[in-house]
Amino acid sequence: MAEKRDYYEVLGVDKNADEAAIKKAYRVLAKKYHPDMNPGDEAAAEKFKEASEAYAVLSDADKRRQYDQYGHAAFDGGAGGGGFGGFDFSGADFGDIFGDIFGDLFGGGRRSGGRSNGPMKGANLRTSVRLTFEEAVKGCKKEIELNVKEECKTCKGSGAAPGSTPEKCPKCGGKGQVIFTQQSFFGQVRNVQTCPECGGSGKVIKNKCPDCRGTGYTSIRKRYEVEFPAGVDNGQCKRMTGLGEPGQNGGPRGDVLVEAVVSDHPTFQRQDMDIFSTVPMSYAVAALGGDIIIDTIDGPVVYGVKAGTPTDTRIRLRGKGVPSLRNKDIRGDHYVTLVVQVPTKLNSEAKDLLKKFDEITIDSLHAAERFADSKNGDEAPKKGRKKKLF
Repeated sequence: MAEKRDYYEVLGVDKNADEAAIKKAYRVLAKKYHPDMNPGDEAAAEKFKEASEAYAVLSDADKRRQYDQYGHAAFDGGAGGGGFGGFDFSGADFGDIFGDIFGDLFGGGRRSGGRSNGPMKGANLRTSVRLTFEEAVKGCKKEIELNVKEECKTCKGSGAAPGSTPEKCPKCGGKGQVIFTQQSFFGQVRNVQTCPECGGSGKVIKNKCPDCRGTGYTSIRKRYEVEFPAGVDNGQCKRMTGLGEPGQNGGPRGDVLVEAVVSDHPTFQRQDMDIFSTVPMSYAVAALGGDIIIDTIDGPVVYGVKAGTPTDTRIRLRGKGVPSLRNKDIRGDHYVTLVVQVPTKLNSEAKDLLKKFDEITIDSLHAAERFADSKNGDEAPKKGRKKKLF
């Protein structure tokens, strides 16, 4: 399988391009490669599909952030699937773009393919769950409650009152679509639109069910358990297939998309798969060396500080970071910044000892300087002797 091209490259835009530039770039490509404009051209169809996939990601702020962070690995299966259970790309706004395209080419008419009264997948439901920093890194299970539509027990989903049945729509003859022609620069254009009378179902209900008011469904409260994998990051979604809104005309139910909202940690910061923190150490430990305790996501660890370690030294604890979504056995690292802690409250004894320490270190420093000067003096050329030039 050929490797996917970078989405920014596909649309021909810079990585810092704004929403308007991305939309403009996609409009040009969609108009050029749309299958209706290139009948039978498989290469054009592939380019249109590639551009649509790129636009679906880059036009959505959350998905664009995930793509910038993880690349194609953020979605695995590409647009419409993948990720840990799959990401949803249905939020992209293609309608006005295609409306503009067909408006330009066919004098304002918009065409729709297929029968609108055919099976249609139900809408997705969206919700969010708050996770702690630790829950996101290690994975967890959460319970959610949603209002879900279920088939009306009174009418068995027909929407009609007991003793009656839905009737064929008189406007579209049960087809769910109405067809009209429009004159354009290219001549007459045949346009197909969803029937406004029946909404595309091909049926009308004159005697509606009193319990569901003709919808065929009633709303109930349901509880679900959601399993988030180790390594989930803020803003990523877990897909629960087939638990969303009911489909139409025999179509499957939509999905439930649960967004992870990860709380900040008082000590740790996360960047991709790595964790960062700051740990204080005493002046004595920095100068003489010694063991300190470092908190990690796996618990405290003992770290041996080397003598003479300066403040703001950064160390790395390998494999103590965040697990990969694709392979939980692969983990990032934990970077720790060691900061020398300067005491602010000292008693008289501590002050005297610190002054004595300071005097000793100053005398040692001066002695070292005198030794260096004397050594340099011995090596200096004697007076009257000329240096040999090379």
